[in-house]
Amino acid sequence: MWTTGAEQVEQAVAECVGVLGAVAGRDWAGVRAGRLEWSCRETAVHIADDLIAYAGQLAGRESEAYGPFEIVLEEGTDNAGVLRVIGTMGTLLAAAVRTTPREVRAFHPYPFRSANREGFAAMGVAEVLLHTHDIAEGLGIAYEPDPALCDFVLTRIFPHVQPGPTPWRTLLWATARGELPGRAPVTQWRWSNNLVIEAERLTLQGVTPAAATDLSTVGDGGFAWLDGGPAEGTRVGAGLVYKQYEDGVHRPEWGMYVLVRREDGRALGAMGFHSVPDATGRVEVGYDLVEAARGHGYATEALRALSSWALDRPEARVVVATVERDNLPSQHVLARAGFTRVAEDPEHLTYELGAPGER
Repeated sequence: MWTTGAEQVEQAVAECVGVLGAVAGRDWAGVRAGRLEWSCRETAVHIADDLIAYAGQLAGRESEAYGPFEIVLEEGTDNAGVLRVIGTMGTLLAAAVRTTPREVRAFHPYPFRSANREGFAAMGVAEVLLHTHDIAEGLGIAYEPDPALCDFVLTRIFPHVQPGPTPWRTLLWATARGELPGRAPVTQWRWSNNLVIEAERLTLQGVTPAAATDLSTVGDGGFAWLDGGPAEGTRVGAGLVYKQYEDGVHRPEWGMYVLVRREDGRALGAMGFHSVPDATGRVEVGYDLVEAARGHGYATEALRALSSWALDRPEARVVVATVERDNLPSQHVLARAGFTRVAEDPEHLTYELGAPGER
């Protein structure tokens, strides 16, 4: 069953408070938190600060910057009091995730200046897991979170990281906190929320590995579909996205996008790239719509937006599409979007759209 992430925030916070509560009587201020420059006490306060900051972004619908506030603990607050604050801030983030509509996005700087409720939940969980680890490492106590929580984070905000032997070890490696056999150490890292490309009547919303695996089976990927579910081509494409993720070659911007109608938030279909641009700058695109959305110009609008986005990137020079000879509606979509037929064989026609200097 699809989740917005509220339950994962609550679980991560409960595990954090439980583990650190057992050592709340120790000195946190004088002990460095793992590999961080902060003390264990400063790191615990940072967890609480991040949780309420993310809740504030969603609740305030902040679109341009972080809300201008921070928490300040009362003088004399002990470590147990800090944990109480972490618990409260976690509850507020979970509530914000539950009550924020699916289409809302709020400001987060990296990498595309916004995140949805699921992204903020994943970032909140990541902050809790990683910094609880840092504090536990500094205090010399054991801590290993539920693997499902780690997988929740990895498949939503680390789409560029190939799965490893276990989700926890993979997350530690991806955030410069551990090693994985056969992989170079990580020295710099960022998580990655999904990209959204704006069109007139639609938004093209990047599909995370979590959504891809759900869509590839019988799920809805967290979207409200016009016909109750995606077309078969979307499920096949989502399966290919998840396979690329498993193989470590998935680059989320060059993956799949679900087409969502602005007026009602309904998902109408999917469009995306087969892979990253090749050495010559060619990248292939494919798409489909649910039956009830066809004939209204949605595919043309989305293709124009996605092609324009691609051709603005330095690595892409030509967008290519291949269609069956008898698929006249798709041929009309390509023509209306500015593509030109450049090749054919007994079964297929090939169309291209080049960057301004290539046309």
